[in-house]
Amino acid sequence: MRTITKYLVSIVLVFSLAIANAQDSTSENNNAEKIEILKELKDKIKTEEREFLKEEVETINKRFDNGEISESEATRLKKDAAKIRALNIENRLAIVDNKISLLQRNSDVSMVSNDDDPGFRISLGGSDSNDGFLRIGRWKNKPRKYDRRTTSDMVIAFGLNNAIVEGESFDDSPYKIGGSRFFEIGWAWKTRVFKNSNFLRFKYGYSFQINGLKPKDNMYFVQDGNETMLEEFPTELKKSKLSITNLVFPVHFEFGPSKRVDRDTYFRYSTHNQFKIGIGGYAGFNIGTRQKLKYSMDGEKIKDKIKRSFNASSLVYGLSAYVAFDDTALYVKYDLSPIFEDQAIKQNNISLGLRFDMD
Repeated sequence: MRTITKYLVSIVLVFSLAIANAQDSTSENNNAEKIEILKELKDKIKTEEREFLKEEVETINKRFDNGEISESEATRLKKDAAKIRALNIENRLAIVDNKISLLQRNSDVSMVSNDDDPGFRISLGGSDSNDGFLRIGRWKNKPRKYDRRTTSDMVIAFGLNNAIVEGESFDDSPYKIGGSRFFEIGWAWKTRVFKNSNFLRFKYGYSFQINGLKPKDNMYFVQDGNETMLEEFPTELKKSKLSITNLVFPVHFEFGPSKRVDRDTYFRYSTHNQFKIGIGGYAGFNIGTRQKLKYSMDGEKIKDKIKRSFNASSLVYGLSAYVAFDDTALYVKYDLSPIFEDQAIKQNNISLGLRFDMD
């Protein structure tokens, strides 16, 4: 074992020396190329900051034309923006000059990186909550958009699920109230309806909904042609569950108070710690139906996963609503489309639970 280790160490040292020699022979050329790139970058920095200033001035002029700010306020904002961009140019050029000096003094090019070059980056959090928690990709230090009327967030919901059966009371439902559950995950966009008010928002997106039904009294689902019924299982069931997965496109009108946050170059409406109500509906289609059975037979534990249509409705649509404080809501949805198509007794899915809009 020691002999093998010695050989490995020797091989590593030989390769390290070869790499070091190769780096030494090319470092001078690399330095020259790097310095040229940095010199070109100095012109790009000046152009970039001037373009940003131009955008900010145009935004300020629009605010003045719309009567949102006075002429003196517009002049002050332009002077402040020009001062900031001038300082940005000065500081960024100083960084590049320091890198050039470092390269001229040293042959190790790996110790210098070009942070002003907008490459691939990963950023957690941000100074603006609307920027999102995680950003991955390429971007530049652009000025914030003055008015962002559309934002987006992830939606997660879960809770109790059951069915309203035609001609029967809810207490007589054949499904377990505590055992039948639903889960929903999706993405939603929210657009402010009015230009100068955030009281009404239009919320839309897509979601995957999984509605689970657990029959009572040792029953399970049986499909016989176009008919789907509940029958008693021949042995004791430890678990009987039907899962119906739908892809739907929810649409809600959301209304409620919000707080306007004004800054010199942008403003935002915030619903943090505010009550809001959403009323709307959804439509989509079924993408899968599966029944899971767990039982024992002759001392052997058996798990059956049966993927069939079970005559579940191909097209689904319904009504939904939520009452929220901040990002947490009480959520209810009701399928106007029946759970199973062309059945003698109509059943409609209903769900009640919690919803989280994770913006």
